[in-house]
Amino acid sequence: MTSNETLRSLPLPPGTFGFPLIGETLSFLRDADFNDKRQNKYGLVYKTNILGQRTVMISGSEANRFLFTHDNSYFSATWPYSTRTLLGPQSLATQSGDEHTSRRRLMVQAFLPKAIAGYLPGMEQLTDRYLKQWETPGEMTWYPLLRTYMFDIASSLLIGTETGSETAYLSQIFKTWCEGLFSIPLNLPWTQFGKALRCRTLLLEKIEELLHRRQQETEFRNDALGFLLAAKDEEGNGLTIEELKDQVLLLLFAGHETLTSSLCSFCLLLAQHPQVITKLREEQQKVGFTGTLTMEMLKEMTYLEQVIKEVLRLVPPVGGGFRRVVKSCEFNDYQIPEGWMVLYQINQTHKDISIYPNPQEFDPDRFSLDRTEEKQKAFGFIPFGGGARECVGKAFAMLVLRVFGTHLVHSYDWELLPDQNLELVTVPTPSPRDGLQVKFSRRRTS
Repeated sequence: MTSNETLRSLPLPPGTFGFPLIGETLSFLRDADFNDKRQNKYGLVYKTNILGQRTVMISGSEANRFLFTHDNSYFSATWPYSTRTLLGPQSLATQSGDEHTSRRRLMVQAFLPKAIAGYLPGMEQLTDRYLKQWETPGEMTWYPLLRTYMFDIASSLLIGTETGSETAYLSQIFKTWCEGLFSIPLNLPWTQFGKALRCRTLLLEKIEELLHRRQQETEFRNDALGFLLAAKDEEGNGLTIEELKDQVLLLLFAGHETLTSSLCSFCLLLAQHPQVITKLREEQQKVGFTGTLTMEMLKEMTYLEQVIKEVLRLVPPVGGGFRRVVKSCEFNDYQIPEGWMVLYQINQTHKDISIYPNPQEFDPDRFSLDRTEEKQKAFGFIPFGGGARECVGKAFAMLVLRVFGTHLVHSYDWELLPDQNLELVTVPTPSPRDGLQVKFSRRRTS
């Protein structure tokens, strides 16, 4: 291990801190090529100042391995101030160490295989209802509609709220809250952060009402909130109302915002690659899918899984993850000082040419059994993060993508409308600038 003196004698990574106070935050939030430009100039490890914090950016499977294997020794999970404040102090995302481990153990109950299988019938019903709704306009801007669909899925299946106008109202407040997650933390009435803080208060009020309602119920409900209300730690203690409020907010965010992005990417990439749709339909015929899914059937749809993985590789819904440096350390002969932040890059990892030849090409066969490109290097495919903090809802996310993908491909045709901007806005999660405009219709089967 490097001694303190040797560590201090190592250089800081190259890079610049930008302007006083705001650093390079504006470029980071607005420029899709922020990272590419700096990597070309400085290499895979560089320093910057973003979101009020001196930060070391690291890239690649080796950097991910270093980070994930030193969680809780050199690094602890963190988020920028705006994100931490809006997620809340009791949120699993902002907890670390033993507290995180014990709370994660409770949260994971809602995503074990038995729980996941229980979500399938409700998910199919909601998916079918939304797909039928979208037939009527014929032409539509899909991203905001996918957002409403996903909010309904998350709020119905994870926390058991009623659907309808309540969902639409909450979905709007939620959108404003999400827009502040990665923003300059200025709490003024007109700033994104200020508006998002007000929306957090409104959301927590609604969640508290829901929690009190659910605590009065005598029967166990088979949704994530049901598992959280029933969960007990080693001492037999459950989660307090304050903890539950932040965890429910996190469930809604993780089960809604990132998945909306991935669903949108799935629809966009398949519209651009009709040959993939043809192969998916052939697989559906082979497994005998006619309209109702079983978990066994989903397991047999291996090409569908390849397609979803390739969507998540090419457009990961989360571009990277933050850690706080709790003990100075060395990586690639650079000093990473205590008190700084580190941001690891999921996006860049997934474009590593030594793992994925022609990384910009959409090619689901990369994940086929005879190629398995993602297994060339440990932590070379990390759409859900990695290590002890890998996304707790990963199985739920994969189920949503499989169910939606299967029903969409089986019964519908869609094509991109001309003259729209498909460039991806990346904050808070990737989506096409013009919202994905499509012509949508029920499929005519002969």
